[in-house]
Amino acid sequence: MAAARTPLDTVTAAAERVMTALGGSFAAVSVWERERGRLRVMVNAGELTAGEERFPEDESYPVHDFPEIAEFLHEEWAGGGTEPRAWVESMDGAETGGGQGAYRHERVAALRRRGRGYCVVAPVVLHGRAWGELYVARPPGAPPFGRADADFATVLAAVAAAGIAQTEQLEEVRRLAFTDPLTGLANRRAVDARLDEAVERHLADGVVVSLVVCDLNGLKRVNDSLGHAIGDRLLERFGSVLSLCGAMLPGALAARLGGDEFCLLTVGPDADEVVAVAAELCRRAAALELGEGVSCGIASTGDPIGPVATARRLFRLADAAQYRAKAARAGEPVVAGRAGGPADPVVRLADHPPAAPVAERRRFRGRRP
Repeated sequence: MAAARTPLDTVTAAAERVMTALGGSFAAVSVWERERGRLRVMVNAGELTAGEERFPEDESYPVHDFPEIAEFLHEEWAGGGTEPRAWVESMDGAETGGGQGAYRHERVAALRRRGRGYCVVAPVVLHGRAWGELYVARPPGAPPFGRADADFATVLAAVAAAGIAQTEQLEEVRRLAFTDPLTGLANRRAVDARLDEAVERHLADGVVVSLVVCDLNGLKRVNDSLGHAIGDRLLERFGSVLSLCGAMLPGALAARLGGDEFCLLTVGPDADEVVAVAAELCRRAAALELGEGVSCGIASTGDPIGPVATARRLFRLADAAQYRAKAARAGEPVVAGRAGGPADPVVRLADHPPAAPVAERRRFRGRRP
């Protein structure tokens, strides 16, 4: 579990290792989704029966059918002040050791339906609350689980809970590292990482990679006249519009690069699809109550922009297109390469950017570009 990179990797490792430790033939990890009132299976491991999938998309059960997690566990906490313990069940309905017995009918029915003989159910407790459960089964004819197995399962569930907690903390750190805190969109670090991967795919198999760079017009005027709180509201509102438009393109990454600059990164959709969505983005941005619309530039490997061997080149092309859109106060996106291929003014601007004024060169002399 310590080597797992995602929450699903973590619970998969937990299911497989607990199944082995308890000598089971099948194991599952389920999470209690309180807001939906259900136990949702995240992973099934071991010998699966008809209808079971290793990573089910939507295998879930109403909590009222298996209320131990909501009722019995709470009572045990409140009554004895101890952590909930695992219990065991058998397909014939007889407790084989340590079973609490109050809700066995659904567990027994599930064992019979799946053709399994015995199970041990261990609650997973996270941050002092019931998070879900570990479930391990054995086939008919195998030795039944006993009290010692239930005690061992209780310990293993605690170890699993520690691993799940660690993964959740790492996920939160990763989320914060790659998320813009104001808009909730991806940040520049996330774009750089995804764009590097996308360009590698383009070079390997020719997949189309497109980058839309947007500059939100009028933000400074809003900040100066109405205050930064209203400016932040404009950024958030445009971020929502960008996210909505990005959802029109499968797998698009919507991001805030910083300040008033945003982008959409797509891998797969053709250039015309991206241009159409960017045009819709311009229309929606122009209709916002605040601001002055958006300047939008696009660079796509699906257009005649020359070889794209690095993420930096695609970024420079999209940025140059956005610069042209802003200079022309264009209400539609400017697309690199569509006005003459490599001779397109945008392509030439990206390849040969204008020199900064002398004063600017002196101010930035010695700084890393």
